[in-house]
Order: sequence, then C-alpha cells, then structure tokens
Amino acid sequence: QVQLVESGGRLVQAGDSVRVSCVASGGTLRGSAVGWFRQAPGKEREFVAANSRDGASKVYGDSVKDRITISRDNGKNTVFLQIDFLIPEDTAVYYCAAGKRVIQSSLASPSAYDYWGRGTQVTVSS
Repeated sequence: QVQLVESGGRLVQAGDSVRVSCVASGGTLRGSAVGWFRQAPGKEREFVAANSRDGASKVYGDSVKDRITISRDNGKNTVFLQIDFLIPEDTAVYYCAAGKRVIQSSLASPSAYDYWGRGTQVTVSS
C-alpha cells in the first residue's frame, strides 16, 4: 500500500513562490502517474498538474498553467510542485495523488488515481 505525505505548505504573501513536496512510502513512484490537486474552502477539488507514468508528459490546469511546474525525483520517491507569482486565489489544501493505471487522457481526473495524501495547506495573503 503506497502512502503519500505532502509537505511544504505555508503562509506566503501574494507574489511569492512556494514549493510543495510529496513523498511516497510503501512502494515506488517509478511507473506511476502523479498528480496534484487542490481544494479551497467551499469549492470542488481542482486539477493542478500531473506527470504521466513514463514521466514524459506534463499536464497543467488552465487556471495555473503559466505559474506552475511539476517535477519528480524517482530516486527519492518524491514529487514536487512549484507555484510562482502566488495570488490569494491559490489558497487551498494541495493534495498529491498517484496511480499506475492512469492513462494520458485521465491525468486530470481525480477518480483515476489510487493513492492520495492528506494534503498541505498553502495560504496566500494579499
């Protein structure tokens, strides 16, 4: 059973950058698609970014694609999400997810992933 633990969320000011991390244990992320989603209070979970199983393809949500970078270090079993030029609307709990059966067309679908972390809070003050 793969367990995912996010970290790095914090209180930042608008315009700052933040990098959140997701470490996997109990299994390897190699060969798994990995994704980041976020959920703000009173809103539905929103797709942020994903990396395909082979690592070759990266997909970004429309609302953040110009400010976000997803990366991974398979050797460290870790996935990163860098968010630049933060705005208050980026305030949310950020979740990472992983799955070995996620196909390219489903990278943005929460239901495609088998494993989820508990999230890390990013708060952006104006």
